[in-house]
Amino acid sequence: MVHEKMTAAAKTEPSVSARLHLPLFHLLHPPDSAASAHPPILRRPQTGLRIQEPLLPTSLMADKSDGPIGRLPEHVIVEIFIRLPVYEWVQLACVNKHWASIFQGEYMWQTAIARNWPSAGLRKRWPGPIPRGSARRRFQALYVSENLVPSGGEIDELVGHTYLYLKEQLERHTMPPSSILHGTIIDQFIACGNTGEKAHDLASKIWLAVIDSLEENQQTFVLLKRIAQEGEFFLPFPYSRSYKVLWRVFDKLFTDFRDCFSGAEYHDALSTAKSRFQPVPSAWLGH
Repeated sequence: MVHEKMTAAAKTEPSVSARLHLPLFHLLHPPDSAASAHPPILRRPQTGLRIQEPLLPTSLMADKSDGPIGRLPEHVIVEIFIRLPVYEWVQLACVNKHWASIFQGEYMWQTAIARNWPSAGLRKRWPGPIPRGSARRRFQALYVSENLVPSGGEIDELVGHTYLYLKEQLERHTMPPSSILHGTIIDQFIACGNTGEKAHDLASKIWLAVIDSLEENQQTFVLLKRIAQEGEFFLPFPYSRSYKVLWRVFDKLFTDFRDCFSGAEYHDALSTAKSRFQPVPSAWLGH
């Protein structure tokens, strides 16, 4: 079952993407923030992610009132922080209250954006339902665009914001129908000047990236079942659902979550898959 699979996965080494990305997203939603009432954007997975011991010298791990770094102006501390690997930031925020407050403020994130993506500040606000948000949110979106969503080397902040929006919606207990979410994403990209074909392509890439980022747990199993079972109805291009996305949903259900199905559930899901894909892969068969 899911618990057994998660236990087995805990014995494996975490992926590079997990080591690089998850501490950052944990930082962007500190426990005492308003966002703690909802699942974080990317929760720390139960797959054996190991937080290493702080890699900073002991002299840097002192309280604000003690040690050489405690006497530095805050803007100098920020300049030091943004030159360290992102996956170490979660450790820095746990050193003391002063450092935690730096990561919860806007200046740290504005400075990090200016250093990593100098041209990001030149883009005007875009129309549409997906907001730009705070500096922390913008850093998160830019980081996602650069590292999680394939875009041929181009960094598009809107792609990152759309990824975050979709992931948040999928993690809600009252998730809207996937067709509504897909339509919202298409409308957002078209409102920003993209063609229907480009909007459909970007939306498909974002759906695939979000689905691949979901944790292997009962909530994800229920979510994927719901998306797979949503009825097919005609929508004109580009609002039609992506073939690649539906394929990925069924592929994850029949490979990663096969043991979670009851016998009747499995045969119902397989029947639905056969009505949409011919032939189905042999890896999907057998329960």
